[in-house]
Amino acid sequence: MRKIVCFFLVLMICFSMPNIAYGESKEGKEDSKENHKPTVAARAAILMDAKTGRVLWEKNANEPMSMASTTKIMTAILALESERKEEIVTVSRKAAAAPKMKMNLTTGEKIRLYDLMQALMLESSNDAAVAIAEHLAGSVSEFCQMMTEKAKEIGAKDTVYETPNGLDAGDHHSTAYDLAVITRYALEVPGFIELTNTAEAKFSSDRKTYSMINKNRLLREYQGANGVKTGFTNLAGHCFVGAAKRDDMQLISVVLASGWGEKGKAMKWVDTKEVLNYGFGNFEYETIITDGDIAGMVPVTRSRTTVLKYAFDEGLTIPLSNEEKEEVRIQIPESLQAPVALNEAIGEAQIFVDGQLYATILLTATGEALRHDFKTSLEKVLNEWFGQVTGHTVNVVLPEPPQSSKEAAN
Repeated sequence: MRKIVCFFLVLMICFSMPNIAYGESKEGKEDSKENHKPTVAARAAILMDAKTGRVLWEKNANEPMSMASTTKIMTAILALESERKEEIVTVSRKAAAAPKMKMNLTTGEKIRLYDLMQALMLESSNDAAVAIAEHLAGSVSEFCQMMTEKAKEIGAKDTVYETPNGLDAGDHHSTAYDLAVITRYALEVPGFIELTNTAEAKFSSDRKTYSMINKNRLLREYQGANGVKTGFTNLAGHCFVGAAKRDDMQLISVVLASGWGEKGKAMKWVDTKEVLNYGFGNFEYETIITDGDIAGMVPVTRSRTTVLKYAFDEGLTIPLSNEEKEEVRIQIPESLQAPVALNEAIGEAQIFVDGQLYATILLTATGEALRHDFKTSLEKVLNEWFGQVTGHTVNVVLPEPPQSSKEAAN
C-alpha cells in the first residue's frame, strides 16, 4: 500500500513541474525589455525585415524628412553598379570646394573611383561624393536625377535627391520607409556590404596618401552589425541607417532626427540599438505556407474526373511576433467545369496577419480534368476515324434545343 501511495506522489510531482517551469519562462519573456515596443527620440524611425520587406515597427515612417548623409547609400549603389570602380577620376574645382566633412581633395588630383567610394562610406566625405557624381554622370544635377529615378525603380515612394552627399538643398528629402527600402536593395548589390564593413582603408592618389577609419560605431558595438551609414546636417539632425544580421535574420533600422548636438549624436546609437533589439527579441520566421502543399479538393463537372486537388503556387515565410496571429482564407469556386488544365490557376489564398491582408497566393490544379460529354465524346470518335482517313479534325456543332412556345413569344 505504501508503495502505491509513493508511486502516485511521484506522478503528481512529475506532471506539475513542467507547468511551473513553462509559466516562469513565459512570464520572464513577457517582462523582458525587448518585448516592449521601441521608445526612441527620433522623429521618424522604422524596423524592416530585409528578407521579406515586412515592416516590423514604425514611427512616422512615411513623413518626408531631410536625410543628411544617409543619401550616400544611393551614391554608393550607383557607383558600384556602374562597374567602373577601377577608373581614375580627375577632381574638379567644384568637387574640391565641397564643404566638410571632406577628404580635402585638390583640383586636378587623380584618384581611383573605388578609393573615393571608401572615403564616401567610411568617413562620409562630401568632396568624394561630388567627384563620383561628376565622373559617372558628367554633372551633379544629372547624377541626382539618376539617383531619384533609381529610388523610384526599387520601390521608394517619396524620395528626391538634389545633392549626392546629403547636404540640404532644394527639395532634397526622403522618408524612413524609403531609406529602409533603398538599404534593403543596397545589401544585395555586390560589394556593398564589403564596402560598408571595411574598418580601415589606406590608399593614394597621384598627390598624397589617405587613411580612413570607419565612423560607424554600430559595427564595433552591436552583435551582427553589418551597416550602414551615419548622417547629420543642421536641418536633418543626427540620423543613422543601420543593419544587423543574426542567424538567418537580416534587419534594417532607420532613425531620422534623433536629436542635435552631442546629445543627439549619442542618441542615434541608442535609438538604433533599441529598434534592433526589439526586432531580434520578438520576431522569428514562421512558414505559413509551403510551396506545393495541397490546400484542398474541389468537385469537377462534365468530366470523368469528379474531383481535383489544388495546391499553393508558392510558399510564404514571414517574421512574426508571439502576439501576432496569422490566418489563411481560401477563395475557391464551389465546383469547376471541365476542361481544367494541370497547374491552371483556379483560386487564391489570402493571408491575413492580425486581421490585415498581408499576401495573396494563387491556388493551382494538381491534375487535369478532360471534358466528357456527348459532344466531346462524338468528336473524339469521329476524329479517330476521319483522322486516319483524311488527316483532318472534326469540330461537332450540335443544334440548339427547340424553344418552347412561351420562350418564342418572349
